[in-house]
Amino acid sequence: MAKIRTALLSVYDKTGVVQFASALAERGVRLVSTGGTARALRRAGLPVTPVEEFTGAAEMLGGRVKTLHPRVFGGVLARRDSDEQMQELEAAGGAPIDLVAVNLYPFRETVARPGHTLGEALEQIDIGGVSLLRAAYKNFPGVTVVVDPGDYDRVVAALAGGGPDGRMRLQLARKAVAHTAAYEAAIADYLTALAEPVGLEEPPALAAQPETLALTATLRQPLRYGENPHQPAAYYAVDGLAEPGFTAAEQLHGREMSFNNFLDAEAAWRLVHALPRTAAVVVKHANPCGAALGGDAREAYVRARAGDPTSAFGGIVGVNVALDVAAAEEILSTFIEVVVAPEFEEAALAALRAKPNVRLLRVPAPGAAFARVPELRWVGGGLLRQAQDVGAREQWRVAGRRPPSEREERDLRFVWAVVPAVKSNAIVIGREQQLIGVGAGQMSRVDACRIAVDKARRAGHELGGAVAASDAFFPFPDGLEVLAEAGVTAVVQPGGSRRDAEVVAAADRLGVALVHTGARHFRH
Repeated sequence: MAKIRTALLSVYDKTGVVQFASALAERGVRLVSTGGTARALRRAGLPVTPVEEFTGAAEMLGGRVKTLHPRVFGGVLARRDSDEQMQELEAAGGAPIDLVAVNLYPFRETVARPGHTLGEALEQIDIGGVSLLRAAYKNFPGVTVVVDPGDYDRVVAALAGGGPDGRMRLQLARKAVAHTAAYEAAIADYLTALAEPVGLEEPPALAAQPETLALTATLRQPLRYGENPHQPAAYYAVDGLAEPGFTAAEQLHGREMSFNNFLDAEAAWRLVHALPRTAAVVVKHANPCGAALGGDAREAYVRARAGDPTSAFGGIVGVNVALDVAAAEEILSTFIEVVVAPEFEEAALAALRAKPNVRLLRVPAPGAAFARVPELRWVGGGLLRQAQDVGAREQWRVAGRRPPSEREERDLRFVWAVVPAVKSNAIVIGREQQLIGVGAGQMSRVDACRIAVDKARRAGHELGGAVAASDAFFPFPDGLEVLAEAGVTAVVQPGGSRRDAEVVAAADRLGVALVHTGARHFRH
C-alpha cells in the first residue's frame, strides 16, 4: 500500500474535485493546490496550502510557471524505497507528494473551434500539468496519479485499507500516460500543420495534411479473432476525437461482436445515415445488398430486405430512426447478425432479446463534426490519409436529349446516395427508392452492370422503368447498353470519359435519360 499524506490537486476539469478533496482532508491528507483549483477548494471551506507556499516561490508569467519547482518535482519523484533520496529531499526543505490529481487544458476543444486564434491555441498547451503527470507515472511504485474524475471514488475507497495498492497505482499510471500521449499527439498534429507563422491574434492557416500524424487509441475490447480464426484481433477507439462517430456504439444485447461484424455494422451505419429518413439498409461483406425508404421502420426494412432476400440472410441491418416493435418482429423473421439503430423502443428490445445471439447496437447519428474526421488505411507499415467522401462539388446536368422525369430524378437521387457505399467498380439499380440490383467490386464496369441486372432479375424485380447509378464514368457505351436493354430508363454517372460523346449518343439512341454529376465516388 502507498499511504497518502500529501496530495497535489491542479485540474482544469473540476468535476468532483471538491468532493474528492473533502474526502482526502477528512482522512488527514494535506491538500496542496494551484490557481482556480485552490480557489474552488477554499470556497468549499477546505484547508489548502497554495503551491507558492509549498515551494516558497511565487507564480510567474501570469501563471505559466506555477508547479515547475524542485520541491514539487522532488516531492513527486523521490523514490520511497531509497533512504538516500528521501533524506536528500528533506535536506532541501521538501516533502513527499504522494498523490497527484491533474488533468490538462482543453487543447483539442480549443483548436476544433472555428475562428480560434493562434494565441488561444498556444495558451492551451499545458506545461506544468504534463510534467507533473509524467513525473507521477514515472514514480508510480510510490505515487498515486489520477487524471480521470471517475477514479476519485475508488481512490478514496482505497484509503480505508491504507492507500491504493500497486495494482491500482499501475492502472492509474496507465491512464495517465495515455492521457498525456493523446494530448501530445493533438499538439503535434496541430503544430506540424501550421502552414506559416501568423500573429497571435490571427486565426492560423493550417495545411490539409500535417507533416506528422500522431495517433493514440484506447483498447475497447479484445476480439475472438480477426477476419479469419488464425488472426488475433482487437478493437480500439482513437483518443480525443471531437466527434466519436461509430465508436459511440453501445451494445445492448447479443453475443460478442466479431472483427467482421464491426466492419459491416459501421458500413450499415454510414450508409443508412446518408439516406433520407425513414430508411433501412442490409449489408453483407461491407457492401449493401438492400436499401430502401419507407413510411416507417418496418416498411423500410421489408423493402430493403426484398432488394436481395437471399443475400440478406445473415446480414447486418441498419435503420436511421428509432426501431419499434413492428420492425423488430419483422427483423426476427430473418436470420440477422447485427441490428444498428440510433434508438430502440423498449418493446422492440424485449422482442429482439428473445434471440440470444442477435447483436443490438445503439449508435447515435454522426454529428456534423464527424465529416471532418479523416479516413486512415494501413499500407504495409505506412498510412494513407484522406478526407471522407462527403461534400463533393456536384453539378447535376442532363447530358443527353431527354431529361429524367420527376419520378426518375427522385430515384436517381436515391441510387446516387447508395453508390458511394459500394466497392468499386460499382453499379446500383433502384426503383421507387428501393435498391434492387448491385454489381460490386468488379474489375470491369460492364461486368458490374451485368451482375447488377442479374441480381435484380434473380430477386424477381421488374426492371422496366428502373434507374441506375455508376460510381465512375462509363469508359465505353457497352455498360449503359446492358442496363438499357434490361429496362433501365435513366442513369446517373460522373461523366468525364474521353468517350462521353459516344456514351451520350448511345443514351439518346436508347431513350435513356443520362445525368452527369461531375463527381466520382470510388470506394476501394
